[in-house]
Order: sequence, then structure tokens, then C-alpha cells
Amino acid sequence: MSQLLDAIAGVPNACEPIPGIVTGGQPALEHLAALKGAGCAVVIDIREAMEPRPFRTPDAVVAAGLEYRSIPIGHGVVSDATFASFVAAVRELAGKRPAFIYCASGNRVGAGLIPYFMLEQGMEEEDAVTQAMRVGLRSAELMEQALEYARARQGI
Repeated sequence: MSQLLDAIAGVPNACEPIPGIVTGGQPALEHLAALKGAGCAVVIDIREAMEPRPFRTPDAVVAAGLEYRSIPIGHGVVSDATFASFVAAVRELAGKRPAFIYCASGNRVGAGLIPYFMLEQGMEEEDAVTQAMRVGLRSAELMEQALEYARARQGI
């Protein structure tokens, strides 16, 4: 188990689907300090602005010494621009800067990673979905949107 994954022990659906990038549901304040101590540099929050938060975000993330980014992915229709922004952020960080990506449960993180798995890592659909489910994906609707986005960019 990596130090990053150890740092988010207790976070719902804690996972390290990409070396150096950990994912999960809502962290507690102590996870932020642990992430910083484990070498994490960036936190990407994909919750929508009106979702309840147990602490002041991004203030708490920045106070912990971490870079805060917000790429909201809702539970409804996800735009191509949002998927593109998410994939670009993961591409920029993967293998370069340790990061933690989270939503409330890991569901939307899993959906957002499907296009990355398929377009950047060359995974087949079934493997991408299996990996996304390990991350926390539970929404068939979000899964289908992510697959449609990736298929359109593969020319399928």
C-alpha cells in the first residue's frame, strides 16, 4: 500500500487507480494533513458548489499546504467540456504530481476516470468500467455518459 493510500485510510472507496493518484469519497480534515505528509500536492474536488461540506473548502485544503482545484461533475448530464477538463487534469498530474481526487462517495470520480482509462491508458470498455467500479462508480447513467464521451473520441 502506498503512503498516499495510507493517508486516506477511512475515506469511503479509498483507491489508487493510477500510481500517485488516490481517489475516494469525502475526506475528513485529518486526511488533508496526512495527504500533505505523504507527499500529495493537489486535491481535486469534483463536487458541485451547493453540496454540503464538513469543512470550509477550499480554505482547509489550502491551509493544509495543498493545491486546490474544482472540476464539478454533477449527478445529471455531464458536459463534454467537463469530461475534457477532468481528463486533462488527470493527464497533467499522472506520474508527475501526487494527487487526491474526490466527490461525496467516489461514484463520480469513477465515472470521470472512464474516459481517462480508455483514451489515455488504452483500456477496453469492460476493463475501464471494472476499474471505475473499484473507484466507487455506482451510477449506470454516469457510466453510460462517460462511455459515450470516450467512444466519440475513439471514433467508435
